[in-house]
Amino acid sequence: MTLNNQAQGLIELVQLERIETNIWRGSNEERFGFRLFGGQVLAQALAAATRTVDAERPCHSLHGYFLRPGSADVPVIYKVEQIRDGGSFTTRRIVAVQGGEAIFSMDASFHRRESGLTHQMDMRDIPSPESLEDDSDVAKRANDPDQQWAMRERAFERRSIYQQTRPDDDQTSSPMWIRYRQQVDPDPNLHRCLLAYASDMNLVSTAMLPHKGAFKPGKTQMASLDHAIWFHHDPDVNDWLVYMKETPQGGAGRGFTRGAFYTRDGKLVASAMQEGLMRVRS
Repeated sequence: MTLNNQAQGLIELVQLERIETNIWRGSNEERFGFRLFGGQVLAQALAAATRTVDAERPCHSLHGYFLRPGSADVPVIYKVEQIRDGGSFTTRRIVAVQGGEAIFSMDASFHRRESGLTHQMDMRDIPSPESLEDDSDVAKRANDPDQQWAMRERAFERRSIYQQTRPDDDQTSSPMWIRYRQQVDPDPNLHRCLLAYASDMNLVSTAMLPHKGAFKPGKTQMASLDHAIWFHHDPDVNDWLVYMKETPQGGAGRGFTRGAFYTRDGKLVASAMQEGLMRVRS
């Protein structure tokens, strides 16, 4: 994999600037008028919390709430509260602030490495990433004006399983292969932060799959409300991971989605869940 501006930029974004004890500042991706991407805030909040925890205790879960839309034009301040340092677990609370107001809050739990009973649900059969095109190339060939955002350069390669057509018997899932566009140092905490970023890619929009085509573009309002991740094993974003996204339920102006990250050999390394605003504009 060659050097990629977006990929290198994202690694730099999660390095954060320490401005005081337990207080960090993060710069933002260029969003060209778009609001702050939730995955960036997730990754930076996790990076800030990780810097206050012993390296031998990786994050095993995080639960965050998106409180206000963030601006890509203003740096984000991350304040970390050291809630607990126990014999096995460490807990941190993080608040992301812009303009004196909280835009995001998150609790993260860290666990010392230990062995235990093991089981998992197996990954379903899907095409290999080598048999698929990059989503940006598919979007460029389609040359759809409504898909300009899908054509941009990204930090992750993305190869959706359903690139052109969706089978009639699967209207609720959106599996996608992802891989980082340049080699990442073997730091498990860095790989967790990058996977946290990727976990928010098109997750909330998965809730619209059962309603695709029912409304004209611009007639729906969607925004992430909360987000949770569980890290079961150390992820490796240098190799292909399949992100199995699905939407079990929608209603009351909200859509519920969940995802699972598997390695190409079928090992479940992380899970994610999210609820998002899903409104139809009058």
